[in-house]
Amino acid sequence: MSPAPLGRRALLRGGARGALALAAATCPVAACAQVADPGVEAAAGVIRRLHEPLPALDDPAFGDLFDRFGDARVVLLGEATHGTSEFYAARAAITRRLVERHGFTIVAVEADWADAAHVDAYVRGRPAPTAPARPFRRFPTWMWRNEEVRAFADWLRAHNAAVPDPARRAGFHGLDLYAMAASADVAAGWLETVNPDAAAEVRRNYACLAPYREEPERLAMDVAGRGARGCEGEAAAALELLRIEQARRPGDEAAFEALQHARVVAGAERYYRTLYEGPVSSWNLRDRHMMDTLLALLAARGPGARAVVWAHNSHVGDAAATDMGRRGEFNIGHLCRREFGEAARLIGFGTDRGTVMAASEWGALPEVKSVNPSLPGSWGDVARAAGPDRYLLDLRPGAREELRAALAPDRPERAIGVLYLPRTERVSHYYAASLSREYDGFLWFGTTHAVTPVTDAGPPLPEGHPLG
Repeated sequence: MSPAPLGRRALLRGGARGALALAAATCPVAACAQVADPGVEAAAGVIRRLHEPLPALDDPAFGDLFDRFGDARVVLLGEATHGTSEFYAARAAITRRLVERHGFTIVAVEADWADAAHVDAYVRGRPAPTAPARPFRRFPTWMWRNEEVRAFADWLRAHNAAVPDPARRAGFHGLDLYAMAASADVAAGWLETVNPDAAAEVRRNYACLAPYREEPERLAMDVAGRGARGCEGEAAAALELLRIEQARRPGDEAAFEALQHARVVAGAERYYRTLYEGPVSSWNLRDRHMMDTLLALLAARGPGARAVVWAHNSHVGDAAATDMGRRGEFNIGHLCRREFGEAARLIGFGTDRGTVMAASEWGALPEVKSVNPSLPGSWGDVARAAGPDRYLLDLRPGAREELRAALAPDRPERAIGVLYLPRTERVSHYYAASLSREYDGFLWFGTTHAVTPVTDAGPPLPEGHPLG
């Protein structure tokens, strides 16, 4: 389909297939070099004195460093790219600590609710969902179908097996809204088991979406270009029927999950229908949906429930501290700070060089790409100049005020999504941010490596494994 006018943000972080408006923008890295910034060395000097070295990722001492965040209600763990092994492994190590030592029972990730439900069933020993038949097959497959996620899912399954109380077992849930067709199938299928008449009505409502099952982005084209009305009323009517049935079954997890699927359908219909209205509305709609899903999970697991979120830095860091906020965009990190205050802890990740798994255009095969060194004057340049290759910065208010002050000015921060376009890096992959206002903690890995995808050509996984 034709590119949608969603701009730089959607291009970088991987929105719908039509979100490729800036692919033609060119600014070769060499031509974009800045004049050396004298503030870089000053900020790097503060980092040099106040950073905390990171042990090896498999060293128990690595997890010890994150006990300071253990009293939070939500801990959001970012990533500067969607394809870096160290980021996934670090998030897994931090999450293991929060689950084992601090009682966190929700792992909520930037993945579709329907796909992540397969992992949740695997790690908690529950029946596998009926749809999709094979999860994590939509582009970008490597984002969750990789060896790093597989290792974490296997650990979480073993951990939960030793927890006798099912209510205390940690779940794995998706926050995103792209899988409209799969969620429609699951919602109607569950309703069939409890109220066939209501299920038939839901299926009639969802028939409006049938032309868009394979290419939901076409909904935006039909609305914008052909004057189609969309399916908002039908999706809302189906959601209400699911809500009624769930209300009759308080505490029934299957009913809650079916309701969430119906919420995905309603959210996805609106997202795809409004895709051409501009980047702010589509971005905010998606992050609002993810935040609402997180709140629903916390409510369903009870008043003491606590969650770890895995998502891109652009979702995790407080948008109000970046040029995103100046454009009117918000994100999960910003919404969590508004909702939970200091009980929300936002942790970003950064890298300077190495390799990353990414594609060159939407829907293309993934490649292992070399990562350009951070641009002069950027936060990556500051972190690199500090010297050590791996460290943690504690940016909580009151923890290290000198460090917070040094990292407060706006500088470019790099964001690589499922696409990486090194030749247009300044335009395509940087946004302005105040690092110490954006995050409560920041992990730096100077040299990083691409994730290892789980592929059908690789060693077979056990029968029933969600990534097999």
